[in-house]
Amino acid sequence: MQLKININPTPKQSKMMHEVLKMHQSGKLDLAETYYKKLLNDLPENTVLLTNFGTLEFQKKNFDNGISLIERSLKIDPNQPNALNNLGVIFLGLNRSDEALIQFDSAINFQQNYVEAHSNRGNALHDLNRPKEALVSYDRAISINSSYAKAYSNRGNVLKDLNRFNEAIKSYDIAINLMPNYANAYSNRGDALKEINQMKQAIESYDHAISLNPDIEFILGELLKAKLSLCSWDGLAGQIDEIKNKVNKNKKVSIPLSLLALIDDPRLQKQSAEIFINAKYPQNNILPKIERYARSSKIQIGYFSADFRDHPVSHLSVELYGFHDRKKFEIHAFSFGPDTQDEFNLRIKKGVDHYHDVRSLPDKDVVLLSRSLKIDIAVDLGGFTKNSRTGIFAMRAAPIQVNYLGYSGTMAAEYMDYIIADQTIIPENMKQHYSESIAYLPYSYMVTDSLTKNSKMKFTRKDEELPANGFVFCCFNKHYKIAPNTFFAWMRILKKVEGSVLWMPEADSAIITNLKQQAIKYGVEGDRLIFAPRLALKEDHLSRMQLADLFLDTLPYNAHTTSSDALRIGVPVLTCIGKSFTSRVSASLLNAVNLPELITTSLEHYESLAIKLATNPEEFKSLKDKLVNNLSTSALFNTKLFTKHLDSTYIEMHEKYLKGIDPEDIYLEIDK
Repeated sequence: MQLKININPTPKQSKMMHEVLKMHQSGKLDLAETYYKKLLNDLPENTVLLTNFGTLEFQKKNFDNGISLIERSLKIDPNQPNALNNLGVIFLGLNRSDEALIQFDSAINFQQNYVEAHSNRGNALHDLNRPKEALVSYDRAISINSSYAKAYSNRGNVLKDLNRFNEAIKSYDIAINLMPNYANAYSNRGDALKEINQMKQAIESYDHAISLNPDIEFILGELLKAKLSLCSWDGLAGQIDEIKNKVNKNKKVSIPLSLLALIDDPRLQKQSAEIFINAKYPQNNILPKIERYARSSKIQIGYFSADFRDHPVSHLSVELYGFHDRKKFEIHAFSFGPDTQDEFNLRIKKGVDHYHDVRSLPDKDVVLLSRSLKIDIAVDLGGFTKNSRTGIFAMRAAPIQVNYLGYSGTMAAEYMDYIIADQTIIPENMKQHYSESIAYLPYSYMVTDSLTKNSKMKFTRKDEELPANGFVFCCFNKHYKIAPNTFFAWMRILKKVEGSVLWMPEADSAIITNLKQQAIKYGVEGDRLIFAPRLALKEDHLSRMQLADLFLDTLPYNAHTTSSDALRIGVPVLTCIGKSFTSRVSASLLNAVNLPELITTSLEHYESLAIKLATNPEEFKSLKDKLVNNLSTSALFNTKLFTKHLDSTYIEMHEKYLKGIDPEDIYLEIDK
């Protein structure tokens, strides 16, 4: 910030003001605070001191004091662009973006070419989900000062969120050319590169950012997820230990989603979620508290998602919406994802009573819409996944808010009341690792689509380059779920089962090379790893997957939709149950189809059972026949029954609310 002395201090005071500003700018905040207080005793109406001290208080997380000091400064002299800009920055940090926008506009009114205010205005508009206007503000900042690197980096962030990744990368590159040591631009560039699967370049960008500033928020988790996505594991174990240590010290080291694939520790996952929520989405009281809703003829359910389209969340939930009991419920979908008009999107629109396209609305307006409709229960289907909008729930879209399906873990947010689970997913001795009250469903927490489409294509092992008689292990999880220990277990299995192969999804050449090199290190020929090309239609993929014998699950991040798909088509799934939500999903599904014998409790048990099944044809056939026979009676693929149980759970949540009972665990009793 630029120092403007305008209250006629003495020469000694003027010198001290310059010195304290240097302390402030060099990060000596405690020392600077002492001198600000001393100076303000003598110069209580010095607007520069008030504004700078207010900014320091914001940096020290003393938000109310920061706002109060700058507002005092502006009351003395409203014509202060710097003070207005700094107050706007504080409001941005508090997720009060609409108030921030007012301050930036006022600063620009006083100083038309205030480049920082134009760029900050773009940040406020970005937060308010007004990306086109944000780009205009960044372009205006750049037109004023074409060397202002931060505007280019901020502009890249908007382009990235608009899925214009190549343009975003170009904008980051300009920022980096202007400011070669701009660590955040390298970090943001890594995010964009990762989105277009340029993992090697993303890793290089993250590494360079960390070399410039090892304290960039949440970057280490993104780096390690990129490494997992590339199946590049050099140094991974040490970096995972680093993440664990930093999470234990409450450092902002990984977003919660990235941590799920790195560690099987629900305590650390909860702590990571708390760190992220406190940093990004603390409870936002900008709107009045919701007045208690009276009982009405129907409970209003709102499902909120960016994924009402051809996406794993919709693959599972597409049939759910239409099966809710319309005598008791009215169903709303709030969509902030693309309007794809694909099969799943159209089925969901048909299944709900009201479909609200809220892509262009800021979080506050979505909340106001939800409240105007008196949504009783708001269900977040995204959690911390891509394109989720946690800010909506931080403002309270409904009196009851539920974490379900899209994110496999606690959100650790005081405003999330319930998480949908089952006794396998969250056993009694693990409940302390979830901030939400737990709504326990019978059988499995996972909804499925009971409708299946038959493929028109015929697949043979010969066509897919699979052995005619050898045992075919498969895993069609995304590559970032393949932890080194899991892969090494697979290699030991292949070595013990002669003629067997491992069938996996198609990958780019770098991933294939990395995996084959790791296989060779374990004495397994690289050509025993077979990669299946992607098919356009899901029904074709499922039909082709029936060529496999046994699905080998990943740990700690289990198959979710993929595990359900495999079981549905009669391919047994072998899993190793862990401690966290993500590492218990396949066990939940196996219990629901009455195949607990495929749930192992250690990698050694996992390996030995895989080998036993692959080398004992009669035992394996008996197990596979049991799966096929169980499918017709399994609760897992009975969507009507699942929805009946979920309806009962929603009713119990709502009854507790109407009686003034705080959220508490729900154990659904079912008829025998």
